[in-house]
Amino acid sequence: MKSVIAILLTALVVLQYQLWQGDRGMPGVHRLETAIASQREENARLEDRNRRLGAEVLDLKEGLEAVEERARTNLGMIGRDEIFYQVLEP
Repeated sequence: MKSVIAILLTALVVLQYQLWQGDRGMPGVHRLETAIASQREENARLEDRNRRLGAEVLDLKEGLEAVEERARTNLGMIGRDEIFYQVLEP
């Protein structure tokens, strides 16, 4: 009977150690929960970026204003009836 109690106590101690200190125990669960929260934040940020890019693509496909804005800012183009002024800092 004493040997059965000793085996059960040893098993209890080993299981408790694995629960509180092992990689598959509480520290591992906490680490995984932190990783999941971080990944969810990253996913939300990327979904927002995808929505903005989708709206920009739609605007570029359907509207000329977005194309004109891109030509002005990225390529330095001006309209036919416009005059370009460049101001130089002294």
